[in-house]
Amino acid sequence: MRRDYFELTVDHVDWVETDADPAKPHVSIDFHGPADLLRERLTKGDGELLDAKETDVAFRLQSDHERDPEATGVVGVTNRHTGDFVLELNESADDVLRFIRAAREYGRASDGDGRYRVEIDVDGDPVVAYEKETFLVYDAEGNLLRRESLIPSGVEL
Repeated sequence: MRRDYFELTVDHVDWVETDADPAKPHVSIDFHGPADLLRERLTKGDGELLDAKETDVAFRLQSDHERDPEATGVVGVTNRHTGDFVLELNESADDVLRFIRAAREYGRASDGDGRYRVEIDVDGDPVVAYEKETFLVYDAEGNLLRRESLIPSGVEL
């Protein structure tokens, strides 16, 4: 699937910088391509949609974000059982890391289920919604950046 088929929108991240009331960060990913292809990737062998525990979300930097203020990377959602990509899209490193900071702070302020919400739509029609706690960040060489990642306590990688 082409990365330009996806449009990403983020909500509830500004509260961290303004000391407003905490709100669960939310990312909407809208797909504008062949709907059957995305639905197939979001489906298990039994025809049921993957649930939150069966997916992983990660961000792979394409350059050093600390030296390059314009650094970008690739957000990926993968099937945890097969390792196959469900989707990939290009995003600004600054925007993704800001989202992860908001999710981390929301987790500290709340005992809710998940630290952020991901919704995947096809042309505006909801397909799946996941409550997630983990968001892994890798450098351009594929090394896990623990400090930038969102990893719940007690989880070993």
